[in-house]
Amino acid sequence: MNGISVGILGTGKYVPERRLTNQDLEKMVETNDEWIVTRTGMRERRIAAPEQATSDLAYEASVQALRAAGVSAEEIDLIIVATITPDMFFPSTACILQEKLGAKNAAAFDLSAACSGFIYGLANANGFIATGVYKKILVVGAECLSRITDYSDRNTAILFGDGAGAAVLGEVPEGRGFKSFKLGADGAGGELLRICGGGSRLPSTEQSVGERKHFIEMNGRDVFKFAVRVMGSAAEEALATAGYTKADIDLLIPHQANIRIIQSAMERLDLSVDKAMINLDKYGNVSAASIPLALAEAVEQGRVKEGDKLVLVGFGGGLTWGASVLVW
Repeated sequence: MNGISVGILGTGKYVPERRLTNQDLEKMVETNDEWIVTRTGMRERRIAAPEQATSDLAYEASVQALRAAGVSAEEIDLIIVATITPDMFFPSTACILQEKLGAKNAAAFDLSAACSGFIYGLANANGFIATGVYKKILVVGAECLSRITDYSDRNTAILFGDGAGAAVLGEVPEGRGFKSFKLGADGAGGELLRICGGGSRLPSTEQSVGERKHFIEMNGRDVFKFAVRVMGSAAEEALATAGYTKADIDLLIPHQANIRIIQSAMERLDLSVDKAMINLDKYGNVSAASIPLALAEAVEQGRVKEGDKLVLVGFGGGLTWGASVLVW
C-alpha cells in the first residue's frame, strides 16, 4: 500500500461491571454450563447498566486510547464508530461521542457492518490518513447487545455481551502499520443473521414488538459454516496481499464469536492456538467491539511487541467479513 504509513498509536477498552455467567443463564433458558462451554467456549459476558448506552461504553474506551496514544481529543480529525446498537437512529453515536470527548475538530459518522465493523472502520481510516485527508482518526467498536438479545431464545441468549474497544490511528514510521486490507460481503446471506423490526421495512408497531421482531435472529448452523470458511480464507488473502506467509504471523486477533470457529481458522492457518488472542470466555461475542477489545487486552498483557506482525480477522451479519495485516 502506497502513501503515508498508517498504524495504531494507542488502544483502549471498556467493559461494564455486571457479569452474566452461564449459571445465571441456566436460570433463564433451558441450557447448562457444560453445553455452553463445549459449543462456544463462553463462561460469562458483561452487561451494561440500565443507565449506560453504547456511547458511554465508547467514551470510556476512547479516553483510554487517546491517553495511550498521547493524543488530545482536539487533535482528532475524524471519529468512526462501528456499531449495530447505536444510542438512537440519529444523531449518530459518533456525534454523541464527539460531544462527550470534546473532540470539537472532528468529523463523525457511524458504520454498520456488524461484527466486521471495526475492520471496515480501520480500512476507512487508513485510506483517509494515507491520502493526506486527515492526520489522526479515532476508530471505535462499541455495542450494547444485551438490549437486542432475546433471553428466551436459548440459541442466541448465551452468545452476546456488551463492551467497547478503541484505537487511535495516525502516521507511523516506514515499515510499520497496516500492510493490507481484505473486505467482503455477501448480501444473499443477510437473512441468516439480522434484526427485522424497527427499520423502514418493518416499522415498530405493537405487533412487531409482540412478535419479538426487534431482537437478533440467527441461523446458527449456516452462520457457523460461513464463518469457518471465511475466517481462514480472508486471513490468507490479506497475508498474500501484504507479501507475508502464515509462518510470519506473531499474533492473530480474531472476532470472538465461538471457540470452535477460532480453532478451525487456526488449523487452516497452521497456527497453534496460543498464537491467537482469545477472551470470549470472559466477554462473549461483543460484535464490532470484539476485535478492538481483544487487541487492547493483548497490548495490555504485553502480548504485542514492536515489529510483531498481527492479523485481525472477523465476520458478521450482512453477511460481511474483513481481515487486515499490520506491523506493530
